[in-house]
Amino acid sequence: MAEEIVDREGGFVNDPDDPGGATKFGVTIHTLRNIPWGDLDGDGDIDVMDVKALTRGHAVQIFEDRYFHGPRIDELPALLQPSVFDMYVNAGANAVKILQALLNDAGESVAVDGVIGPRSIAAVNRACARNALRFADAYGIARRDYYFRIADRRPKSRKYARTRAGGKGGWIKRAEEFISPRYHMTDAQFRKRVAAWG
Repeated sequence: MAEEIVDREGGFVNDPDDPGGATKFGVTIHTLRNIPWGDLDGDGDIDVMDVKALTRGHAVQIFEDRYFHGPRIDELPALLQPSVFDMYVNAGANAVKILQALLNDAGESVAVDGVIGPRSIAAVNRACARNALRFADAYGIARRDYYFRIADRRPKSRKYARTRAGGKGGWIKRAEEFISPRYHMTDAQFRKRVAAWG
């Protein structure tokens, strides 16, 4: 799963409109600064040059340690792990908050705190026992809606949700990779959803 995320994220970018700053393989400069071995070029600081020096192997290790095992995504039902893991790399604890809000919508009672603890794990297991595929689809749809809300509020982020040609952007396509095809937005539905953006 970590290798697939690295493939989705791509190489080095330093987009001024991206709050994450300099990024390579999905690892931001902020993440690198929180890793003891983040000074990859050995010059005594962690800057853009360290991000550029990051390898695929480094990224996979960071994702597995800090974004899969660390937040306990590895303890979620297998069907849900790829989407929550991918979202955690992309949005941090918000990935878990989306999951917890969805659990509450499904009749479970968990805190929406962005932390996967025993109660969240038990609630996810119960929700998935009822219908795992339906719950996984619901998570993917909630994730897609999260991206739309960001783009609604922050015009500079719209380029991640909609292409210059007006089609689905990377964020939306990424969310839909984890949703059954019948729940993908049609081109017409997508255009209607983003029409207010101008």
